[in-house]
Amino acid sequence: MAAVVLVHGLYHRPEHFAPVAEHLRTEGVEVLVPELHRGSLCADTHAVQAAIDSLSEPPIALGHSYGGSVITGVRGAARLVYLAAFVLDAGESAAGMGGASRQLGEAILAEPDGSTSLHPDRAADALYDDCPGPLAARAVGLLRVQAAGCGRGVPEHHGWKSTPSTYVVCARDMAIDPGLQRKMAARCSDVREWPTGHSPFVGRPRLVVELIRELLAAAARLGPTDPVR
Repeated sequence: MAAVVLVHGLYHRPEHFAPVAEHLRTEGVEVLVPELHRGSLCADTHAVQAAIDSLSEPPIALGHSYGGSVITGVRGAARLVYLAAFVLDAGESAAGMGGASRQLGEAILAEPDGSTSLHPDRAADALYDDCPGPLAARAVGLLRVQAAGCGRGVPEHHGWKSTPSTYVVCARDMAIDPGLQRKMAARCSDVREWPTGHSPFVGRPRLVVELIRELLAAAARLGPTDPVR
């Protein structure tokens, strides 16, 4: 059975990927959407690695935003897909790469315990500015508090160096600079560019479904793979 692991970004939940996951499942694809928020990049990566290891076939692993930092560190995926996401090299972290927009920075609220959250109205402008109002409102309602430090984590493994990878630049992104996305995309073996904001899985989930469908079909034509584990 074809398999996909979807990895959300900071402040997000697996439920943000529900439209994509549900559609793929109707087509017979096995879809796992691990919950992050484990307290560190290392812990988040281990959670996604466990999901990959539970599958009988190497999956496509798609990471959004911070989720790119996570999928960079996993082993055993057939392909890595970076959706407006961080493709990190040795010693790099998402926070160190920069690229966060003024809109996103102004949306971040410091909590007394050192964690952060996002101001609902400002989060909508940064993350879901091109999404229909009801979908944006639902996505904002799902956002959760983020523990400190995850964005400063450095991957111990760099899977894009040995695993086929696709980068999707979101050209109208109001959260992460598209220019930085293009620089990171140069590290990948395949690059696409969409005229969307930061979260096409919310506003235009069919775009994400069609990309995954295309990549699964290409993998099927190539036959079994033996990714580095």
